[in-house]
Amino acid sequence: MERFEEAKRWAAQSLRDLKAAEDSFRFKNYEWSCFQSQQAAEKAVKSLLYVYGRSSWGHSITELLDYVRDLERVDEELYIAGRELDRHYIPSRYPNAFDSGYPGMYYDEVTAMKALESARRIINWVRECLKKTGLEI
Repeated sequence: MERFEEAKRWAAQSLRDLKAAEDSFRFKNYEWSCFQSQQAAEKAVKSLLYVYGRSSWGHSITELLDYVRDLERVDEELYIAGRELDRHYIPSRYPNAFDSGYPGMYYDEVTAMKALESARRIINWVRECLKKTGLEI
């Protein structure tokens, strides 16, 4: 598949994941909002790698930002957002990430809003980077 088409596919799903995170937030499913925010940002960064003809592997946004650093300027604020989101990849979904209880007990509105803001920051940056390549999402 042509690299721009692959990048578009990942970017489109990123935006759907962000909408799902917003929907989950609205219905107070904060753990899912955090996970979906992480997924949205991960897929956005992967779309940027694809547009440059690079493959991407893994789920750590922080590591994906490292991969893209030789292609685009990555400010520290993006790493802060990436680390925030990386914290939610596993514990937001699995009860055994905690000594007791389940993820829904440990996630709240403040945490989910911070995750949403982090995802939006990364997605907006990716959008600007993609524009420079001629790809608009």
